[in-house]
Parts: sequence; structure tokens; C-alpha cells
Amino acid sequence: MVWLLLKTLGAMPRAVARFVGARTAAFLFFLRPGLKDAAVENLKLAFPAWSGKQRHAAIRGMVRQLGWMGAEFARFPRYTKSSIEGAVLLDGFENFAAAQARGKGILFLTGHMSAWELAPFAQALFGNPLHFLARPIDNARVDRLVTNYRCLSGNRPIDKNQSARAVLKILAANGTVGILADNNTLLAESVFVDFFGIPASTTAGLARFALHTGAAVVPGFLHWDKDIRKYRLCFEPEVELSRTGDDTADIRENTQRFTRVIENYVRRYPDQWLWVHRRWKTRPPGDPPIY
Repeated sequence: MVWLLLKTLGAMPRAVARFVGARTAAFLFFLRPGLKDAAVENLKLAFPAWSGKQRHAAIRGMVRQLGWMGAEFARFPRYTKSSIEGAVLLDGFENFAAAQARGKGILFLTGHMSAWELAPFAQALFGNPLHFLARPIDNARVDRLVTNYRCLSGNRPIDKNQSARAVLKILAANGTVGILADNNTLLAESVFVDFFGIPASTTAGLARFALHTGAAVVPGFLHWDKDIRKYRLCFEPEVELSRTGDDTADIRENTQRFTRVIENYVRRYPDQWLWVHRRWKTRPPGDPPIY
């Protein structure tokens, strides 16, 4: 089913594929009312002053973005360095280059914005392949297919369950590791920091790697710019790290800084973030569940 959908969308002209992808996403979303309920609840938590109309507009935009990402993903075998420029514009690449020149590796801080699968794929086509953390998909055939598409531009996966040694080796060689840092995280692997003013269980791994290796943490986010009809892959200056000598405090403070960067992007483009994810599911011990 996944193979057939990718092949079908990939064979279409891009505009048609994006239209079909958006309609398909809307239909599948309609079939899963629980996803809409989760999105509405998350939006109420993040933007309590919003009206129902505002929330539903953001959800429609999110679903459209997901459909467009499916179409773009299906076209990965057709994209080249020259053709990707028609879909993605690099913005602020000097920030990435400056961090790369330091020679200690880059931790690419990103999140589930817009067509997030396109961000590392385009970056590799532009000449800067990276390694990305990913958990294997339960269906082995689908996992092989998706991994193959992700790696067509030169990127390489790191099993998220066995990542520490591999990440350290890559950073020591001045490589780049992409980390999606906006997921709810298991209690044993996380620290609680504010996300939209609500404590959120957030991966501590990014801060640990950065403090241990001296690698630059460079925010990079993809968003759809309707004015130019392209995606913008925007790199910001590396995040300045807190280094007080108190490891526990530094990990929490730096994780908060990373999360603040993500929140700022979500606030700027609220219709392009993945609201269906139960971001505040894990609670501090003793706190009642939010959902």
C-alpha cells in the first residue's frame, strides 16, 4: 500500500501530486477522529485564547502540509541538486557554515514543521549530507522502503535505540547529526522544560551531546512560504550553551533553550506543526494526566 502510494504520487507532475496528497491526507484524517481530538486539545493548551475557528484553520493547514510532504517524499527519487532549487530555498546557510568551520561537528536542531522529511533530504542535495536519528518502523518492509527514500540524497540513519557511540564518532569527524527535539519523551530519558508554558518531557540527549563534545547546536527548520511558493530551509545562529559546571542544571537550561527555539517557530507558523502528537503526555511524577 505504501509502496503503491509512493510510486503513484512520484509519477505525477509535482502540482498534481501535491493536490492529490493534500486530498488524501484530508480523507485519512477524517477517518481518524482521534487525531483531530488530539490536535484540538493541544491547540487549546498552546493557544487558550484562540477561537474554535482559529484552531480548525490551523488543523486544516497542518493536514495540508502533511499531504504535501507525502507528495514531496514520493518525489525524492526524482530530485537532483539542480531541481531541488525549484522547491527549496536555503536561508541563513552562513550560520551552518560558520558552525561547520569550528570543526567539532553540528547537532542539527529541528522539529516536525511543514514537510520536515524534505529538510535533511534537500540539505544533502545542496552538498551537506547528515546522519539522522530514527526508530525503526514496526513493519520491516515499510521501514526498508522509507529508509531507502530518506537516504537517496546521501543521508544515513542512526538507530535511535543505539545512538550514543555512533553520534560521538560522527561529531568527532566534524559530521552533522539531525535530531527532532519536539517529541514527548520517556521519563527515564528526559528533563521537564516549559513548552508553551506547560512542563513537557523533552529529550536530554541533545544537551548531553553538545556539552560533552562541544558540537554546535544549529537550529534548522523548514516552512512553506506561500509568497514565493517554495519551502524555506532556515538556519539560525548556533544556540549559546550554558556551562556553569553543574551538569544537571546545564542540561535542563540548555534543553529549555532548544525548546524555546522550537516554540518560537511553532508560534510563527502554527498551521505547519504536527499538532496530533500528544506532546504533554508524560507528566512529572505525581502530576495528573493532561489528556
